[in-house]
Amino acid sequence: MSQTLLTNATLACIDGTAGYGLRENAALLVDAGRIAWIGSTRDCPVSAATASSSAVAAAGDVEVYDCGGKLVTPGLIDCHTHLVYGGDRADEFEMRLEGASYAEIAEGGGGIVSTVNATRAASVEQLFEQTLPRVLQLMSEGLTTVEIKSGYGLDSEHEMKMLRVAAMIESELGLRVVKTFLGAHALPSEYAGRSDAYIDQVCNEMLPAAHAAGLVDAVDVFIESIAFSVEQGERVFAVAQELGLPVKAHVEQLSDLGGAVMAAQHGALSVDHIEYLQAKDVGHLADNHCVAVLLPGAFYVLREQQLPPLAALREHNVAIALASDSNPGSSPLHSLLLTMNMACTLFRMTPAEALRGITLNGARALGLEQQIGSLEPGKLADLVVWDVDRPAMLSYRIGMNPCVAVMQAGSWRQTVQGVST
Repeated sequence: MSQTLLTNATLACIDGTAGYGLRENAALLVDAGRIAWIGSTRDCPVSAATASSSAVAAAGDVEVYDCGGKLVTPGLIDCHTHLVYGGDRADEFEMRLEGASYAEIAEGGGGIVSTVNATRAASVEQLFEQTLPRVLQLMSEGLTTVEIKSGYGLDSEHEMKMLRVAAMIESELGLRVVKTFLGAHALPSEYAGRSDAYIDQVCNEMLPAAHAAGLVDAVDVFIESIAFSVEQGERVFAVAQELGLPVKAHVEQLSDLGGAVMAAQHGALSVDHIEYLQAKDVGHLADNHCVAVLLPGAFYVLREQQLPPLAALREHNVAIALASDSNPGSSPLHSLLLTMNMACTLFRMTPAEALRGITLNGARALGLEQQIGSLEPGKLADLVVWDVDRPAMLSYRIGMNPCVAVMQAGSWRQTVQGVST
């Protein structure tokens, strides 16, 4: 099927216009995997009368879907996840509820290091089997692009193992996966007290080897008191940029070390978390076109009180993305719809900001905004059909999944329900 026509849709285009970019009684034509035309249903370049209701039209070879007024959005993008890992950390969840802090658990040998041990012990096949249901849950809610980080291997063998699993997810599920090297995520126990030596290993062996294997699309670092310093992050960035790889950073999650400013000045695609970023420093993000990725799942699970500087981000017109931060410790979250609700409730974002955060601004955080993230002619036809009549319903409802159809690059990825053909 070379062409597909959606008619009688409510389109949330998330384009250059304000808000949702809503178009009612609209139609959208897909040709060769890309959006070819958007306009009013009455002005369709291909009439439904010339297409057979069963599937293929004799004239023009067009498949027509009547959306019956349902909402159509761009495909959802989760631009910050740690989906590949072994084991779980439910015990730490209990410890936090009994009063232990995230930093105290990490300093006691838990946290990221405990997941490292479970991940190192698992085979590629075991990691894939454990990761699969997490990804499928996200896909059931309209996910079409996901970033998956390494960072639970912390040596060349196991970091590459994680990245291979991410590549398997992409090839097996047909999902677009951005593979991010996060070797500088935590200090492995064998390097205790020798963080500079470990960064040497990251820069001189681990990252170059993963890049040479074709397993890296971007590079991340965790700059925090329980992780690595600004200076160590700069060293990793320097190697990444020598290899031609874009960079991003976990910064200002638990304290303000100045990592966001450094990352922005090094051309980072995004700075993520940023609860402790000071309003006076937000201008550096704007000046360097750096996306702010907010992660309400971690804020919720860790019961944080320090809010990200949303007013300053708005004032400086910084693109704000949202992501699940799906991981076993601080954000065991597998729902972008719930992520949107949390962002609205906890951060006081508007539903329009939230939807833009998991579509166009999510694409910007991955450097893919020219290809995906909005419904515009020329972009890849990644879209979701929802059984709702207005976009705010996606942020408003809790525990409901109104996704009825998902198209990825022009092909229906899952069974079309509730859309007449």
